[in-house]
Amino acid sequence: MLKRLLGLGATVGIALTLAACGNNNSSDVGSVSVDWTGNDIAIDAVPDPEVQGVVCHVAYFNRSLLDRLQQGNWFEDPSYSAVDCSAAGPITVGDISMKKGGEEIFKQGRSLIWKSLRVSRIYDAENNALIYLAHARELQKGSGKMSLSTVPLNGQDVTWTNGAPAGASRN
Repeated sequence: MLKRLLGLGATVGIALTLAACGNNNSSDVGSVSVDWTGNDIAIDAVPDPEVQGVVCHVAYFNRSLLDRLQQGNWFEDPSYSAVDCSAAGPITVGDISMKKGGEEIFKQGRSLIWKSLRVSRIYDAENNALIYLAHARELQKGSGKMSLSTVPLNGQDVTWTNGAPAGASRN
C-alpha cells in the first residue's frame, strides 16, 4: 500500500511539473490564497514580446494538491483567467500580425496535455487599438471562458518599426 501511495505521489508531482510548463515569458507578481486547502489565484506580468511598453497582468487559478485529491481531477486547473493590459511607457510596435486572428503572445499549460491558458494580441485597425484576449484552449469541448483588455494607441507615444498601418495615427 505504501509503495502504491508513493508511486501515486510521484506521478502527481511529475504531472504538476509538466502542467506548469509552456512557452511563457511571464514573471510571477504574486498570489492570493483563496481557501484553507491551499488554492491560490496567481498573478503574472506578461510583457508583449513585439510591443515594447505594453505589459499585461494575467490572473489564473492554481489548485492545491489537497484540492486535486478531494476532487479526483488531478491533472488540470480550471480555465478561468483574467487579463488587463496597459501602456507602461512609450510604445514601440514591432512586427505584429495584422490578421483578424491576431497572434499568441503567452501560453501556459493548465493540464497534463490537453488544456492551456493563452493570451492573444489582435490589432484593431479601425480603432487603432491593441486587443488582448485571455482564453483557454482545449482539445475537445472548447471553453468559452475568456477575458479581454484593450490598449488604445491614439494619444499615446507610439513608434511603428515597420511603419504605421494605414489609418493609424502616430500620436
